[in-house]
Amino acid sequence: MQSIIFLILGIVAGGGIGYLVLRTIDNSRVSGVKHQTIVMLQEATEAAERIKKERLTEGKDEIFRLRQDAEKDIRERRSELQRAERKIEQKEENLDRKLDRVSHREEDLRRRQEEVEQRGSEIEAVLKQQMTRLEEIAVMTREQAQEILLRKTEEEAQYVIGLRLKELEEKAKREADRRARDIIITAVQRCAVEHSSDATVSVVPLPTDDMKGRIIGREGRNIRAFETLTGVDLIVDDTPEAVTLSSFDPVRREIARLSLERLITDGRIHPARIEELIDKATRDVEEQIMEAGEAALLETGVKNMHTELIRTLGQLKFRFSYGQNALSHSLEVAHISGIIAAELGIDEELARRAGLLHDLGKAVDHQVEGPHALIGADLAKRFGERSEIISAVASHHDNVEPRNIYDVIVACADAISASRPGARRESLDAYIKRLEKLEELAQAFSGVSKAYAIQAGREVRVVVMPNNTDDGTVHKLAYDIARKIEEEMKYPGQIKVTVSREMRSTDYAK
Repeated sequence: MQSIIFLILGIVAGGGIGYLVLRTIDNSRVSGVKHQTIVMLQEATEAAERIKKERLTEGKDEIFRLRQDAEKDIRERRSELQRAERKIEQKEENLDRKLDRVSHREEDLRRRQEEVEQRGSEIEAVLKQQMTRLEEIAVMTREQAQEILLRKTEEEAQYVIGLRLKELEEKAKREADRRARDIIITAVQRCAVEHSSDATVSVVPLPTDDMKGRIIGREGRNIRAFETLTGVDLIVDDTPEAVTLSSFDPVRREIARLSLERLITDGRIHPARIEELIDKATRDVEEQIMEAGEAALLETGVKNMHTELIRTLGQLKFRFSYGQNALSHSLEVAHISGIIAAELGIDEELARRAGLLHDLGKAVDHQVEGPHALIGADLAKRFGERSEIISAVASHHDNVEPRNIYDVIVACADAISASRPGARRESLDAYIKRLEKLEELAQAFSGVSKAYAIQAGREVRVVVMPNNTDDGTVHKLAYDIARKIEEEMKYPGQIKVTVSREMRSTDYAK
């Protein structure tokens, strides 16, 4: 029992000793860790201090550098401002000197002006005295003398000018054989004038007036669909058994006309059918355009032309000018150009090609801004035509200066085709007004007793009073009337001015 007790006591004592030993060991370890921690904290603190000092040093250096840069920039700007101030001061000084000079000049001019005015007054007084003396000697006023002098001078000048014109005409006739070609080409070229299209509507007949309601459709859906798909205005008014299609695009108008005629024939008028027939009409018109362009090439013997130019040429089939079809006009100009070129001994095929393409711009001038001659030249250039063709197209209405013989030939052919009798229609009112204007212009000249416009306005015959004119004045009067007509009127071709002076005497035998 005691042994057990001693054993237990020994175990307890051993445990206590072990506990004390272990506690001592742990305290020593904790002390070591604390010491290491303190050392690490000291090292970190020292490292932080070093980094802080380095950053402060770098910051101070950067601040110093920035301060130096700023001071340098300030010095440069100050120098620039000083230079600018010096320039301004110099300019002010220059302005002051100039103002002083101007002031001196103004004073000098004012003084001279006073002297001139004074001398002018003296001269005017002397002239009045001389004029008074002359009037007393001549027994007429100054105005009467001026009128007599001017009338005599004008009469002599008209006589001399008339004789000079007559000499020039005779000289031109003597040189006619040598210069005939150039004179004719130049004269006809000057007759080339601008013209514009007058066909912007098409009228489609209807079988009955009831068809108008079907074309409009319920709440206007048919007419809205038709106008939207064609881009053409469909006008339904009080015109009996007819509707009107209006558009500045002749191809669109032709598509619309063809579509509407087919709709009326078919009888089934609704948006779906309208779209179907418009698509078919568009294809048919495109085929007609290409066929017309190819036929024009075949007729004129022109080869190797770009497809887009052929298509644009074919569109002229649906374009009219004063009732003259643009494609027919182009074909006629091509043939005339070829004939003129053959007579002159130059490239006939090139002349025909230029004549055929000269009005190319009319096919698209409703889509592009500018004169049709320049539009056509741009198209020809874009699709690879020769420079002679481009120049002839651009210059045939004097939008640019002619540069070669083909430019003049095409302008001449265009004028001949447009001005020949029957080529283009003209309204009766415009025709009568043109004749009245011709007679009015001729009768406005002094010495003219009567004037008659004959031969559809292509000739003006003027009768002058024989007592107030002579042979020299007649030539001058014809020249003046012709120039006046050129300035104030527009017309195709040329107008002949004939001035007659005839002395008649009548007596009776009793």
